[in-house]
Amino acid sequence: MYRLLEFQANQIEMVLASHDVPSRVFGGLVTPRFVQFQLAPPLGTKVKRIAGLSEEIALSLGARSCRVYRQGGTINVEVPREEARTVRLIPLCRRLSQIPPCTSVLGLDESGTPLLLHLPSPDVAHVLIAGTTGSGKTELLRTMIASLAMHNRLGEVQLVLVDPKGRGFAPFAGLPHLLHPLVHDVWDALYRLRRLVAEMERRDKEGISEPKVMVFVDELADLMMVGGKDMERVLTRLLQRGREAGVHLVGCTQKPTAAVIGSLVKSNFPVRLVGSVTSPEDAKVAAGIAGTGAEKLLGRGDFLVVVKGQVLRLQAAYVSVSEIQKMVARLREGGRRSRRWLEEATGTEGKAGGSLKARLANRLRLVKGK
Repeated sequence: MYRLLEFQANQIEMVLASHDVPSRVFGGLVTPRFVQFQLAPPLGTKVKRIAGLSEEIALSLGARSCRVYRQGGTINVEVPREEARTVRLIPLCRRLSQIPPCTSVLGLDESGTPLLLHLPSPDVAHVLIAGTTGSGKTELLRTMIASLAMHNRLGEVQLVLVDPKGRGFAPFAGLPHLLHPLVHDVWDALYRLRRLVAEMERRDKEGISEPKVMVFVDELADLMMVGGKDMERVLTRLLQRGREAGVHLVGCTQKPTAAVIGSLVKSNFPVRLVGSVTSPEDAKVAAGIAGTGAEKLLGRGDFLVVVKGQVLRLQAAYVSVSEIQKMVARLREGGRRSRRWLEEATGTEGKAGGSLKARLANRLRLVKGK
């Protein structure tokens, strides 16, 4: 491995020198999916000049692509590894000494540090996942759901899983944390979300926010195209007022444009998880900011985390269908379904949320696990 890294560093320096940009590789990182080389270019060198040589650098290394970007005072060149390693969720969770309540495990950052997302944080609240087919959106949703189910009691977190395609969330059927069975029909989703907004308004009046309700949607565009303005109004209301009532939305889409999911819906996601996209324009739309380089991501779980203008690289953890099914079976055997607070029948309004002792607010934002 060391010899390969030395060879690649030398090749990068040779390509740059041949174009009158003499630079030195002075460090880097080896991650599960790529190798990052850190460059020290001559004073005054523009990033665009080196980025314009990315295809030639990749060719010299025998790589299908490479990504060039600025980070602080250095310029990084990222090269895909030939043998990528999968980051698995369950072993990753075992590494963590503590996972705070209502927190999803995402995966590893560039330095190999576990990356977690505390959904009730004011800086998080709701999450938009964007990327093309093959970027790993559905797998990341599964990872977030599984980590919540494994580390939270039924009285702490309840889940609403909306899956118009009928495939992404199928392994979670029967999970005790589900507020109701998996939702596949768009009109059923509209009904369930309206009920959730009504519960949210009740909570506002009574000053309660527990148990937390996490809504996961595998393809927001399907809901918006069929549900139209009614769906947009319900989602916007949930996004604007949900956090105070303990209701949080995580949605994914291939097309995060205002025309597809609505400008109000799009503007209410403080956190973006951006997978591979097809162009710099799509990357800007997905991330909400320009210059992230998401069009050069490798797919299959390679993501950028964008929050408050900060961009972090993420290799999403993976949990298999069989692992999810085993987890659901164990939870069904060992867990007991708590009384549902959102009643379907009229005239029997649940009060479980008000009877729960409020947990101390954990002010974690985007946190790195220890």
